[in-house]
Parts: sequence; C-alpha cells; structure tokens
Amino acid sequence: MSMEMPIGQQDQKGFMSGYLEALALVERLHRLLLDVIKDEFERVGVLEINAVQALLLFNIGDNEVTAGELKSRGYYQGSNVSYNLKKLVEMGYMHHQRCEIDRRSVRVRLTPRGREVRDIVSALFSRHAEGLEGKGVIDINGISDISTALKRVERYWTDQIRYIY
Repeated sequence: MSMEMPIGQQDQKGFMSGYLEALALVERLHRLLLDVIKDEFERVGVLEINAVQALLLFNIGDNEVTAGELKSRGYYQGSNVSYNLKKLVEMGYMHHQRCEIDRRSVRVRLTPRGREVRDIVSALFSRHAEGLEGKGVIDINGISDISTALKRVERYWTDQIRYIY
C-alpha cells in the first residue's frame, strides 16, 4: 500500500511551499534593500538619515505630494509616513505647506538637501542595475518577468482587501 499523496495534493503542497518561500524572500529582500541603503549612507558619511527616510525621499522625487498620496500609492503605512515626513521637515530635507483648498492637508516637496539624498539613492540603484545586468545576474526579460509576476500578486492581494473574489 502506497503512502504517497495524490498528484493534485502534491501540486497544491508544492505551490503552497513555493508561495511561502516567495513571501519570505520578498520580506528578506526589503530588509536587505534597507541595509544596502544604510551602508551606502554610512559610506558617504550621511548619518542623520535612515534608510526608510532615504527611500521616502527617493520615491517622492521631484513631486509635491501629501502623506495620503504616499499611502494610497502603497509606499508606506500611515503612522510611519507621518513620523518620517515630520522628521525630514525638521532636518531640512523637505518643505511642507498647508494645502490652500483643504487646510488639514499638508503638501511636501524636497529641499535641495533632500534632492541630494534622492540623488545618492538614485546613483546607488543605477550602479546596482548596471551590475546585475553586466554580471549576468538577471537580464531585461528576467526583470520584466519578476515585475509582471509581482504586479499580479499585488493586484490579487488588493482584490482580497477589497473583498473581490
């Protein structure tokens, strides 16, 4: 008598195992990205800003945004964004101004100092992209496949939050 699982159950167990591995990898990659950014800022001697704040400045770029817009784009959690925006304004990396129409809303944009940080992160990412491609770690098709797959998962999770099955 065989103790093997039926093929369908094996496939499902294999998919679940792969899914959990992918989730753990995404989580590890995010933490590793923050460590890479932190190391770069230590290397260039910018010590007062943390990796999350540097990434926030990079993501804002040349835009003028509200904290709500950053949350709705899916970049940050609410309290995390508010705290870091406040700190970045206090340290002189961002300007803030009350919105003329909705006085409760504050719009933020980078100062020249904030743009310097954004440029450091941008240069770091450019070096990484060149290194990944140049050393054959991944090519344009591979990066495109990863992005497509992650966007599908993002869309599925978003639908789950909105109760669309």
